[in-house]
Amino acid sequence: MLLISHHRLLLTLSGLLLSFSLLAQTTGTIRGTVRDAKGGLLPGATVRLLQTTAASAAGADGSYQLENVPAGSYTLEASFIGKKAGQQRVDVAAGATATADVQLQAGEDEGRQLAEVIVSASRRAEPIRETPVSATILNAREVQLQAAATPNNLAAVVGNAVPGLGLTTNQTGNVGQTLRGRNVLVLIDGIPQSTPLRAGGRDIRSIDATVIERVEVIKGATAIFGNGADGGLINYITKRPVTGVKFGGLSTVGVNGNIAHAKNSVGYRATQQFYGKPGRFDYVASGTFDQTGVYRDARGAVISPRYGLGETKTYNGFAKLGYDLNDKNRVELMYNYFSSRQNSDYLTLNGKYGQYPSIGVKGERPGVDEGTRHNHNAYLTYRGREVLPLATSVELTGYWQDFRTIYDAEPSFFENGGQSEINSDKQGLRLNLNTPLLTQDRFSAELTYGLDLLGDETTQNLTDGRLWTPRMQMQNLAPYAQLRATLFEHFVLKGGARRENIRVKVPDYTTIRTLSGTTYVGGVAVQGGTLKYNTTVYNAGLRYARYKWLNPFVSYSEGFSLYELGRTLRTAKANTLSLLETEPIVVRNYEAGASSELGPLTLSGVYFVSKSDLGANLVDQGNGILVPQRAPERVWGYELTADLVALKNLTVGGSWSWVEGRATLTSTAGGVETKSKVWLNGNRIAPPKATAYLRYQPWEALSVALNYVYSGTRTRFVSNAAGAYASGEGPVHSFGLLNLTSSYRFSSKLSLTLGVENVLNNTYYAPLAQFTGTAANYTRGNGARFNLTAGYSF
Repeated sequence: MLLISHHRLLLTLSGLLLSFSLLAQTTGTIRGTVRDAKGGLLPGATVRLLQTTAASAAGADGSYQLENVPAGSYTLEASFIGKKAGQQRVDVAAGATATADVQLQAGEDEGRQLAEVIVSASRRAEPIRETPVSATILNAREVQLQAAATPNNLAAVVGNAVPGLGLTTNQTGNVGQTLRGRNVLVLIDGIPQSTPLRAGGRDIRSIDATVIERVEVIKGATAIFGNGADGGLINYITKRPVTGVKFGGLSTVGVNGNIAHAKNSVGYRATQQFYGKPGRFDYVASGTFDQTGVYRDARGAVISPRYGLGETKTYNGFAKLGYDLNDKNRVELMYNYFSSRQNSDYLTLNGKYGQYPSIGVKGERPGVDEGTRHNHNAYLTYRGREVLPLATSVELTGYWQDFRTIYDAEPSFFENGGQSEINSDKQGLRLNLNTPLLTQDRFSAELTYGLDLLGDETTQNLTDGRLWTPRMQMQNLAPYAQLRATLFEHFVLKGGARRENIRVKVPDYTTIRTLSGTTYVGGVAVQGGTLKYNTTVYNAGLRYARYKWLNPFVSYSEGFSLYELGRTLRTAKANTLSLLETEPIVVRNYEAGASSELGPLTLSGVYFVSKSDLGANLVDQGNGILVPQRAPERVWGYELTADLVALKNLTVGGSWSWVEGRATLTSTAGGVETKSKVWLNGNRIAPPKATAYLRYQPWEALSVALNYVYSGTRTRFVSNAAGAYASGEGPVHSFGLLNLTSSYRFSSKLSLTLGVENVLNNTYYAPLAQFTGTAANYTRGNGARFNLTAGYSF
């Protein structure tokens, strides 16, 4: 494998980096922390010594360090967008370290979210207002508020809160939950969770919300983390230890169930977390167990168990250990285990599409339990701040992911029956370097660059051992570079490139025979081989960040994807790999947007267009089997958000997002070539979505939050003569849901939280249930459900 063949080089490189980090410094040093007026940390703040070229940027913990400073007296200045620059005199002695902590006061253009920092856009912490991309950040509080109503479904948490992301399917999978009409790459601390070689639709719900510190969503095609981010990426950033505490913890227990129809619906949930930072060592450890009861719709019927969230047992184990070697060097180890299995006492009784739903009835299900058997994630990271020549900072990370999920049994689809599963194993190594190039008053620049190594082995087989999708072994070597420059203090320019060098080995294989109409087809023997892809993708963006009332940006970005290669291989009709349509998808994304902060009111808007010469819209080839449609695509849309601090203890806001897309098909008849445009189906394009929220805290101990989401109508297709719709083309009609979260803190240690999903007990069908056009998927969403949790911190 590629990773193994490079191990000696990587070990040598790691040794050199660690050796550099241990070099003693012979000149004076200045270090400290940059905070706001309330004591909050300001990651990404710029720190420099006036009349010199010495400068640095505060890290994620707000700390900075300047080295090799000649002895003398200096004026140190710290600055951060939205804050007044702060200055402080500091004396430096040779061979000594001076401490200079700086506190910045609010500036004229300070807004609600100026201190938000994002790392997923460029692998380096930077204020979101200085990043020329479209992004959404869900902080820990927002994740907790959303998850209080839907604790067992992280896909609902992000789907309800992120403009441009499709709504949850109300199932274990996330089919159709695209980002801006294209496929999204899901990460946990930068570790890929998606399986683009054979997309399994289980990546958004791949970790428990209890261990998430924040969620970063980058919108628009991006290649910064590699294969699969056609529409953007979702990065779940896991928790860090609470500083200033040597040993602390949080214990929670909860009960949940259906409100109007409680029979057999009660479930339980418990979490135990420990954290602390004794000296240079810090740690977070967490364990969660969740067991749900039967899920019922608003009328009391048992929701179909097929890929359902009812009667599931979910486990999540998490640990993060860190050690500060010194003020500039740190090592960190993380591991997370996630498992979610369904053991249902019900069978699916098919309804009639468009008339009445499929439901669950008592019975013994065939096959083994559905669900994600395991999702292991781990990384080991070394970070060194300004430890290499030219004040270069380094981050070296090795990571691993092992994923297995099982789907429902198909007694007739496969010849002799069968039940499929996806197995994916990834190992990777990332080297990130950051070098400041220019640190002047009106101009500054820095270069972030590095190398990614990734090995990805993915297969889809049946539980009896038969291979449905052959074992695909991908190796990718990808160098990249990203330049960030600040011009005239307020123009932020970014541009970069990434070179993908991908090899995919496919062995000889024979396709499984599957049902097509009333006969079985397949059994094609395919000669394997190695697929090679060498592509360079680019990005560029410009943001103007001077004024609070107008903060515009424009950007261009490209993304690379081998999405659904496995689906193409498993439905092969040719007997040689080279004759199959295995070309990659390269997406070109254009967007322009702006944010505006007018006192207590914050507004933002963005318009985007993405194009690709080849797509992967899944269409029914006429026998119920979905295959990628390899045709040029154009997707476009816009997003609007508004937030208002109406009163000191009352905040309201909302969003509106709309996306549409078409493919261009080419046909030839009588020697004449004809092009026609067709709408992309519901597997790709979500209906319009609106959200609204209210946060009210009448007094310090009590807080109340209301979250409303509206899913609009999309009816682009017509039925056939029999009144049936092709897969993905069913009409989607509108519905609205209201969720409630309230919490009361009895003391500094004890609190009680009540979350209610679908407060009004509306009867509705999720978009997936509507656009698939099949009776098996035509299931109602949850009726009103409660989740009551008591928490004790120590």
